[in-house]
Amino acid sequence: MSESASHQRKAIFISGGGSGIGRATARLFAGRGWFVGIGDINQAGMEETAALLPAGMCSIHRLDVREREQWQRALGEFAEKSGGRIDVLFNNAGVGLGGVFDALSPEDADFVIDVNFRGVMNGIYAGLPLLRATPGSCILNTGSASGFYGTPGLSIYSATKFAVRAMTEALEVEFADEGIKVRSLMPGFIDTPLLQRAVPGSNETSRDRVVQAGLEFTPVEQVAQAAWDAVHGDTVHTPVGKTAKRLAFASRWIPGRLRKQLKSQRTLGE
Repeated sequence: MSESASHQRKAIFISGGGSGIGRATARLFAGRGWFVGIGDINQAGMEETAALLPAGMCSIHRLDVREREQWQRALGEFAEKSGGRIDVLFNNAGVGLGGVFDALSPEDADFVIDVNFRGVMNGIYAGLPLLRATPGSCILNTGSASGFYGTPGLSIYSATKFAVRAMTEALEVEFADEGIKVRSLMPGFIDTPLLQRAVPGSNETSRDRVVQAGLEFTPVEQVAQAAWDAVHGDTVHTPVGKTAKRLAFASRWIPGRLRKQLKSQRTLGE
């Protein structure tokens, strides 16, 4: 493929592209002809993702989303590969630390906030020049079902996802006149490495708690398809999976009943 032809391809940059949702989304978009930028702190993970994509369809960029300078460098390198365009900036990198509030150290709480919220904010600041230069561009943020209603045992994580939801809604309005769409994915529990972390103060992982609560896991491929649909659709927030859809409905229409149910369970944090 010629250099000029490659620059006509649509391009997506994915933070957290070394595993999970990011990897599945990279595979789907690359399979549909998009050039994919993979950003992650995990070099081996990025290389594994890249090996799954068609030849010449991706670039990899070491990225700690907490560091603004790394965002600037990564997107600058990506722009050189994509012909100066970014059709979708997918702010997907995140961490999930569970446990009741005072079992999570202030340092761990800062870490969750820095990655899950400030990382998204940093990405948007760094990506705006490219987004403005690309007609019909889109910012896609990974939120969570925990962003519909505060989740016991995930209070800090849940708060960051509320923040991502709020930023998505605000920027959808702010950037409308510039033709930049802003969207979020709100998935339920995904069986990715994020759930393999031990719950503070416990020998169990977050995954163990999800299984005990009888909740389902949403396949990453389903989330990747939802990402495609969100980018090409008109819905600001896209709940993905049964748990997310139930929470979206209950938080809006029966919040009192939802609160009572959560009080009776309190499974994820205890």
